[in-house]
Amino acid sequence: MQSEMKSFSGQESSFWADQKVIVTGGAGFLGTYVVDKLRRRGAKEIIIPRIEKYDLTEIQSINQLFDDHGIPKLEKVISEKPAPGNKVIIIHLAALVGGIEANRRRPAEYFYTNLMMGTQLMHEAWRRGVDKFVAIGTICAYPKFTPLPFNEENLWDGYPEETNAPYGLAKKMLLVQAQAYRQQYGFNGLYLLPVNLYGPGDNFDLQTSHVIPALIRKCIEAQERGEDHIVVWGDGSPTREFLFVEDAAEGILLASENYNDSEPVNLGSGKEISIKDLVQTITHLTGFSGELVWDTSKPNGQPRRILDTSRAEEHFGFRAQTNFEDGLRKTIKWYRDYREE
Repeated sequence: MQSEMKSFSGQESSFWADQKVIVTGGAGFLGTYVVDKLRRRGAKEIIIPRIEKYDLTEIQSINQLFDDHGIPKLEKVISEKPAPGNKVIIIHLAALVGGIEANRRRPAEYFYTNLMMGTQLMHEAWRRGVDKFVAIGTICAYPKFTPLPFNEENLWDGYPEETNAPYGLAKKMLLVQAQAYRQQYGFNGLYLLPVNLYGPGDNFDLQTSHVIPALIRKCIEAQERGEDHIVVWGDGSPTREFLFVEDAAEGILLASENYNDSEPVNLGSGKEISIKDLVQTITHLTGFSGELVWDTSKPNGQPRRILDTSRAEEHFGFRAQTNFEDGLRKTIKWYRDYREE
């Protein structure tokens, strides 16, 4: 397998040298890693639209983005075959995201914002002859009760877990759109499904963060305050799969370079861990020795999550490289060093 992996690597490839790359969300958590890897791969023109200037929920703002960076509308929209390319790739990472509590409080915003950003951006990308559109979906698009491990074929077998269904369904519509536009227009849209990400630079705001940064912050702050316990949501029984953010960025770029199909592809580590074991691991790595108080009045979320990652390995050679505890150590160190910023 090692020789196959080497053939997929884009590190020395000239693929990106003459591409104009738009990375929405390029200043965010995952985006900064994607942009860094793009630069290392030789990308010379990387466009990172900032929300202060471009509101991607507004079609006028999307058009302004393309106009400002010299990506013209085609004189004639091609409806039966692929449009002539403009040497432009869009990696659409921008999203309104958050943990269970954030999704419960703002379901309408999570639905509308993610739906409008994605569908309008992809439509205008087609109208302007963009070569490839890489849409980043979410594990939350899977049904609440999905056979394990989650296989891409099971995406439509039921309704998502209720607490994040509006977000999951909004992102899932990008898959429908990519497949419809490929069928009718020959548009090259991809759809990737990453599991929960973690790593240095993550969001540690307890109101909106996911489970790993929330637990790291709770443990470290409890130590500093001399508190003898932390409160953890649920009962610890659900399982999750996590992917180190740098691995996720590598998977996205490998797909961008080598995959040309709108069939969805999982990106994950293939490793499952219960929330109970996760909490114990983080308390050990942070040095917190207090009591764990499980607040069972709070929702558990989806019962289990683990992905079948064989399609990503088969089609573009992606396999996660980061050991989970090593990734957690790096994340904890980053939070200790940079949290004041």
